[in-house]
Amino acid sequence: QVQLVESGGGLVQAGGSLRLSCAASGHTFNNYAMGWFRQAPGKEREFVAAITWSGSSTDYADSVKGRFTISRDNAKNTVYLQMNSLKPEDTAVYYCAAALEYRVLVTTGGDYWGQGTQVTVSS
Repeated sequence: QVQLVESGGGLVQAGGSLRLSCAASGHTFNNYAMGWFRQAPGKEREFVAAITWSGSSTDYADSVKGRFTISRDNAKNTVYLQMNSLKPEDTAVYYCAAALEYRVLVTTGGDYWGQGTQVTVSS
């Protein structure tokens, strides 16, 4: 089992920044690819960003490329999502996810999920 706890969400004006954190416990963090997903009201959950276990490779949804950056600190068992130039359409609950297979994470989601953190961007 892997337990994931997100933090860092909140209310921000358009153009602002937030940094989300996801702290992991349980199985060896280094074994897992990590990702962020989001779900806006009335919409399906969507992929945002992912990072391999080593941090050597990342992927982003087209909607966030150039604005969001995913990173991880394996010594702290934590993955981050730096979100800049936020837009009202970024408003959603953001979920952290972990998976042993990177491609599975990117295409279908995680084996483990956090409880989510709300991000609200006002115009």
